[in-house]
Amino acid sequence: MGFNDRYRLSAHAVITNVTNDILLLKANYGEFWWRLPGGAFERGETSHETVIRECREELGIDITISALTGVCYHSLYESYVFIFRCVFSHQAAQIILSSEHSKYKFCEVSELSSIQQIRIRDALNFDGTVKSQSF
Repeated sequence: MGFNDRYRLSAHAVITNVTNDILLLKANYGEFWWRLPGGAFERGETSHETVIRECREELGIDITISALTGVCYHSLYESYVFIFRCVFSHQAAQIILSSEHSKYKFCEVSELSSIQQIRIRDALNFDGTVKSQSF
C-alpha cells in the first residue's frame, strides 16, 4: 500500500432480536439493498464512534457495543469494514428510521448473502478473536 493510496472505511452493527434474527435496513439510495446498520467514517472518528453515530442517525436509538468481531476487506469497493456485535442501550427502544432508509426487518442468517453470513456468524459466535477476512 502506498502512502497516498485511499480506501473507504465503514463500521456496521450486528443487532439481533430475541430469536437471534438480524436487523437489516433497506436503503433509499444506490441499489436499494438491505444491509446492516452503519456507514462511513467521518474525518477523525474511531471505528467505535462511527458505528455508534451511524446507528443513532439511522435507527434513532443508542446502541451499546459488545465487541469488535471482524475487520473485512471488500476488493470490489476497495473498502475496509469493521463489524461490531451490538445491542440496543434500552430494551424497549423503538426504531425511528432516518430518511436514508425506507424499511427495517429482522431476518434469519440463512436469508443473507454468503459474505453477509460469514461476517454475521463471526459476530454471533464471537470467541474473543477478531476475524480478519478479504472478499
